[in-house]
Amino acid sequence: MPLLPTPEYRPPFYMFNGHLQTILPSKLRFNTPLPYTRERISTLDGDFLDLDWSATGAADTVVILCHGLEGDSHRPYIKGMALAMKKVGWDVLAWNFRSCSGEPNLLLRSYHMGAVEDLDLVVRHALANKAYKKVFLVGFSMGGNLILNYLSQWSQQVPPQVQKAAVFSVPCHMESACVQLAKPQNRIYMKRFLKTLHQKLQHKAKHFTIDLEGYEQIRTFQQFDDRYTAPFHGFKNALDYYERCSSVNHLHKIRIPTLLVNSKNDPFLSPECFPVEQARKSKYLYLEVLQQGGHVGFSESFLKGLYYSERRAVEFLQSNL
Repeated sequence: MPLLPTPEYRPPFYMFNGHLQTILPSKLRFNTPLPYTRERISTLDGDFLDLDWSATGAADTVVILCHGLEGDSHRPYIKGMALAMKKVGWDVLAWNFRSCSGEPNLLLRSYHMGAVEDLDLVVRHALANKAYKKVFLVGFSMGGNLILNYLSQWSQQVPPQVQKAAVFSVPCHMESACVQLAKPQNRIYMKRFLKTLHQKLQHKAKHFTIDLEGYEQIRTFQQFDDRYTAPFHGFKNALDYYERCSSVNHLHKIRIPTLLVNSKNDPFLSPECFPVEQARKSKYLYLEVLQQGGHVGFSESFLKGLYYSERRAVEFLQSNL
C-alpha cells in the first residue's frame, strides 16, 4: 500500500494560497548558476531534440529531468532540481521537448502529453553516451505525466538501468485537469499558455498550412487540442487525446518505484488527479498528497532557496525501495 502519509510540509507564511505558491517561485526564484553543455540529437522522424548536460564524467548515475508545458531546461524548478542532484554527485540531463529549446522544431508535430518515444530516445542516448549503472527520472507537471506514461505504457521496453522516478504536480487525468484550468480563477494561466502556443503556431504557419483564423476566440485547452494538438499528432479529437495520454489510466502497469507528489491546493489539478486507489493497489506507485504546495511550487524557505520537491526527490531516489 504505497499511499504515503501526509508530510509536514509548510510553505513560507507569505505564500498563503495555491496561486501565490505557484507564481512566486516561478517569478522570483534565483538559482546558483549551473552551466549546461548542450547537445543536439536527431529523432527517427527527421526532427531534433536539444539536451542540456551537467555532467562530471565520473558519476555512475544520471538523473533525466522533464519540464512542464511550455517550459524548458532553464526554468527555475529544473535548475533547482538539477543543483540538488549535482550536490548528491549524480550527472544531470535536462532535455527540452520539441520546440522548447529556443529554436523551433522542424516538423508540423511538436510535443504532447504522450510523446514517450522522445523520452525513450533521450534515455537510450544517455545510456549510449556513457555506461551509467542507474538512470533516475524526475518530472514536473506535463513532464511528470510523460514519465508516468513511459513507465506504464512502455513498461516492457524501459531499459533496466531506469530504476526509480519522482514526479510532481502531475495532471494525470487530463480531461478533468483541462476543465479545472478553464475555470475563471485560472484565467491568468490559460492566457499565458495560449499566448506562447500561438507564437509557436505562427512560426509553423510560415512553413506549413495551419489555419490560425479566429485563434483569439480559443479560451480553453480542449478548444486548442481539438483544433491543433489532436490532428497534428494523430488523435481523433481532444477527448481521444486525453483518454489515450492520461497516465492515470495506466498506473497499474508501472514496475519500478515511482513517487507521485501532488498538492490539494494546486490550481491546475482536479480531484481525479489524485490516484489514491491506484496507489493502494500498487507495489510501485508511491502517492504523496500535500495540503499545500501549489503547482510546481513547494517552496520551504524562499530566502534560503530550499524546496520540498528537491529534498523529497533526493530522499526517495536514495532510498532502499
